[in-house]
Amino acid sequence: MASLQEEISRRRTFAIISHPDAGKTTLTEKLLLYGGAIQQAGSVKGKATAKHAVSDWMELEKQRGISITSSVLQFEYEGFCINILDTPGHQDFSEDTYRTLMAADSAVMVIDGAKGIEPQTRKLFKVCAMRNIPIFTFVNKLDRDARDPFDLMEELENEFGIGTYPMNWPIGSGRDFKGVYVRDSKNILAFSESHRGQDRIKATVYNMDNCDEVIPSRLKDKLTEDVELLDGAGYEFDYEAVKNGKLTPVFFGSALNNFGVEEFLEQFLKLTTSPLARMDIDPATPAFSAFVFKIQANMNKAHRDRIAFMRICSGKFLRESEYYHVQGNKSIRLAQPQQLMASDRAIIDEAYAGDIIGVFDPGIFSIGDTVCDKSLNVKYEGIPTFAPEHFAAVERVDTMKRKQFEKGISQIAQEGAIQIFHEPNTGYEEVIVGVVGVLQFEVLEYRLKSEYGVDIRRRDLPFEVIRWIDCETDIKSLNLTSDTKWVRDFRDHDLLLFTSEWCVRWALDKNEGLKLKEFSHD
Repeated sequence: MASLQEEISRRRTFAIISHPDAGKTTLTEKLLLYGGAIQQAGSVKGKATAKHAVSDWMELEKQRGISITSSVLQFEYEGFCINILDTPGHQDFSEDTYRTLMAADSAVMVIDGAKGIEPQTRKLFKVCAMRNIPIFTFVNKLDRDARDPFDLMEELENEFGIGTYPMNWPIGSGRDFKGVYVRDSKNILAFSESHRGQDRIKATVYNMDNCDEVIPSRLKDKLTEDVELLDGAGYEFDYEAVKNGKLTPVFFGSALNNFGVEEFLEQFLKLTTSPLARMDIDPATPAFSAFVFKIQANMNKAHRDRIAFMRICSGKFLRESEYYHVQGNKSIRLAQPQQLMASDRAIIDEAYAGDIIGVFDPGIFSIGDTVCDKSLNVKYEGIPTFAPEHFAAVERVDTMKRKQFEKGISQIAQEGAIQIFHEPNTGYEEVIVGVVGVLQFEVLEYRLKSEYGVDIRRRDLPFEVIRWIDCETDIKSLNLTSDTKWVRDFRDHDLLLFTSEWCVRWALDKNEGLKLKEFSHD
């Protein structure tokens, strides 16, 4: 039987991040394919094949071909236990992605070989950099025309202030794509177009002496020049720099065609770390501790359930044990602990530091909560929340469906997908919903209808800025612009909605002693 230390040291927990459509969910699927967790992969948009991606579970994701929730996927590969957090790439769901990155020990950044670094990649990289976690780069879609790889490396270095070390190097791109040169083994992995990328496939291996039949002389000459330049002028490989997020190992491939995926997975597992210490608590500490980084309602419509996702930070979780909920200040048993493959789930009896578990949430957990062994006095740092930037008034079409509307909107708000407010002295007749990205309004509308049977009317509002009122004051007597609105959240905190930063300055200038605080959701 493996010891606690052995079980923890074989865990690898990482998030996959990218701009929309760079191929992140496709890469996730192919990692599962090589890990034996699925037998056949379905491209996210599902054009060439009838299947949809395993990690996209919400019906709307399957329709749109984008990921809009974070999926948690676990599989075994060559003695490693791998936890992948597949995050939404769409910018409107960046908040979910930020939270997910808090649960990861390293990140895989997927970049489209033709487009390079895109806006969403920049945002997400900043979060990884703040945490100094290792970042691995997969340059995708080499089977299509791509930019010069030296230009891509330079862009990574200049934009992110990070060193790059290509682990392999592409031979051509698009119609000319012939494979990759692997730097440490000096082998060439030849690319074949003989499959749709649904099945595992081994690349044919050549070396520089016997590759003439698959690589034209002009590409071979260019490869020789490129490798000389890389070896002479590129960054040296430095494992410590990789561990601290200062040097990113770069891999080239085509996730859709399974090319370069297995090589990436094997190298990645060698280079990435086992679970990292949090708040100076060693993962191998026997006492269990974890924090909630995501809450998701109705993953299984038949059960109307609500799952709190926890990242285990130390020790071993046991199903029947009693643990301490720090924010709730009480002892609890975590009901129905499970590990997940998107919407499929399996009840578990034990889990270890580095693992992600989902537990039934009767409405007691909030994002950022700590659950731990009573002997361990720890409260993990909270998870940042973004101020909403778009607001709308929302009301139900059918006045008889008050209960369903209240339940639906409050549950979705507790997941952190939306923020809800109301005007003082009003209830749930009409609520003001704040979101980070406008696509979240569509998701709210879709989920209220499909999960709670409620149709809504939505009226967009002109507000752009929100502030807490951080002092004792008679709000009714404040001198505010006519387009400023006083609202409360559902914990009865007072807030002001402004149409611009100019209106915020007006309020502070015209009301002596008024204190306003930036929005954060504690």
